[in-house]
Amino acid sequence: MNPKNFLGELKRRNVYKVAVAYAVVSWLLIQVATQVFPFFEIPNWAVRLVVLLLILGFPVALILSWAFELTPEGIKRESEVAPDESVTRKTGRKIVAITAALALIAAGMFVFQLVRSKSTITPRQNEAASGLAGPAAEIAAKSIAVLPFDNLSDDKSNAYFAEGIQDEILTRLSKIASLKVISRSSTQKYKSSPDNLRDVGTQLGVANLLEGSVQKIANAVHVNVQLIRAATDEHLWAESYNRKLDDVFGVEGEVASAIADQLNAKLSGTEQKAVTDKPTQNTAAYDAYLRGLSIEHKQYGYEAYQQAARNYVEAVQLDPNFAFAWARLAVLRSFLYFNAVDPNTNTAGAVKEAADRAMALAPEARESWIAQGAYRYRVLRDFAGAVTAYKQAQIRLPNNSYLLQNLAFVQRRLGLWQEAEATFKKALELDPRDFQLLGSLGGEFYTYLRRFDDARAAMDRALEISPDSASVRASKAVTFQNEGRLNEAAQELARIPADATDDFVVAPRIAQAIYERHFDTAISVIERKLSSIPAGQPLDAITELALVQLGFCQQWTGRDEDARRSFSRAIEAIKPKPDTPVQADANGTPNTLALAYAGLGEKAKALEQAQRSVKDYDTDEVSKPWALTTLAQIQARFGDHDAAIAALPHLLEVPAGLTRANLKLDPFWDPLRKDPRFQKFISDSQAK
Repeated sequence: MNPKNFLGELKRRNVYKVAVAYAVVSWLLIQVATQVFPFFEIPNWAVRLVVLLLILGFPVALILSWAFELTPEGIKRESEVAPDESVTRKTGRKIVAITAALALIAAGMFVFQLVRSKSTITPRQNEAASGLAGPAAEIAAKSIAVLPFDNLSDDKSNAYFAEGIQDEILTRLSKIASLKVISRSSTQKYKSSPDNLRDVGTQLGVANLLEGSVQKIANAVHVNVQLIRAATDEHLWAESYNRKLDDVFGVEGEVASAIADQLNAKLSGTEQKAVTDKPTQNTAAYDAYLRGLSIEHKQYGYEAYQQAARNYVEAVQLDPNFAFAWARLAVLRSFLYFNAVDPNTNTAGAVKEAADRAMALAPEARESWIAQGAYRYRVLRDFAGAVTAYKQAQIRLPNNSYLLQNLAFVQRRLGLWQEAEATFKKALELDPRDFQLLGSLGGEFYTYLRRFDDARAAMDRALEISPDSASVRASKAVTFQNEGRLNEAAQELARIPADATDDFVVAPRIAQAIYERHFDTAISVIERKLSSIPAGQPLDAITELALVQLGFCQQWTGRDEDARRSFSRAIEAIKPKPDTPVQADANGTPNTLALAYAGLGEKAKALEQAQRSVKDYDTDEVSKPWALTTLAQIQARFGDHDAAIAALPHLLEVPAGLTRANLKLDPFWDPLRKDPRFQKFISDSQAK
């Protein structure tokens, strides 16, 4: 056939138009498949099959359009239609019209997807918090939040039991890799049966909610649970369990397995074992364990953690093979050790014993690896080893905000700031309404990086969730102090009750008064804090620092004898005997001791202790700048201005270091104030 005639035949037989129409229809079918198939949880290979079939069908469509013609009598072979009877031109016009309509639909879908993708990148586009994660715009079908369980027992003191059952179900669900499980701290402020489930699901970023109730009467336990689709209030599944108290251990695993089945979450053999394992067969030990969990999760602070630890001690005394109780005991004691709380009880050896017992009893349990991570992080200060342990735990517990937070804390100390930020944000996706996590992200992480706008945005979100959080508001004040914006800092502090004696509130109030050179005010704040401590109770590390600050404020107001007594009391609290070791804890106790020696004028001891502190914190990128700052302040105090000034460029650059506002406002730098080199550092008009 002549090529020119062949091309003409292609046009006459509408082959070109069929090709264009086929391409448009194929594109629309692929778009429908990619959007609809996931909703019905049709696997991804089905979309690939649709694409492959459409590609294979293209040449078939062209061959058919060449060989056959659509006539009023039906489809006929082209050779059977006389040229004067052909309706290909009319058919071609119809194909063009249909193709144009389909093309308009395709264009509309494309524009809709483009606009939708831009509008749903994050749910909080206008926040300055550097992409802080809230509930995801696209809610995953396999996502769930476990709401607080109702305590239906007549004895309201059994509330801990309902809370413990809820927490154990949540923990077991979080061991399933294919599920997104919202952490407890984001759900605990909701009622067990909220009025508007759709709103709760949207706020938490989940498709499904689990409601439940627990009734404990003598030796009998009744547990009722129901799984609900948040968007529609549809009840997907419900079950009641009636058990004797000594047979209640398996309920949490049964519930978690049933939920996984309802959400089509396939469990590996390892996951199935982790979800259904019974932690103990001892009823009394389990009861003590649940009491500890309830205290740990409902309260925050040294006293609460010590009380929870006592419950875990009781649990392991009743059942020495209770690995999970050993693990929680190791974690809490490591935290108390790290913060120098009751050092006679929370010793390095006690933490090691608990962590090792957990690992020996349950080497594959995520709880054991979390305990190992806590021991390596807070006791051994082996940050790389802690990361390894936490990542082992993460393999076994992929969807746990608490674990991710601890991993991020260690990544900071290794100086892995970008990795830490990504880990914090992942934790926030799983715990979008955890005000303490938001407070830590703003009050510590972004503040260390001098990203003060991001810090305040995170803390504003925390205050939306918990408006009365004094510690978050005080941390927000610190960001203003670090920028030299003392009026705004004062406004934040004024919104906190004046009689608050919490460490996280007292420290910023002392700093505010010192920066304003209102030393008598600082003295009043510190003395009120000291008077709130029961007689005979050891001072914690933050109060020891406040005692040293009291001594300096007394010196600056000419009360030298009072100052000497304050410095001496601080030294005695930190180092009651000459051979008492000084722990490199989270609150910089070695630095506090060095400053106390400096306050007494003991230059050699002060410099020796400050230099030892720098060495102690050498591998800690959060605490080392603090130690270097203390050394520079002591050098400045005793006249070594060159050494002090030489340290400043690094401290103004490194995360967790100084700001120019700190140099400008802090009286500790007064010995350098007339030095032109120092003046150059604070000459920035923004004083940051």
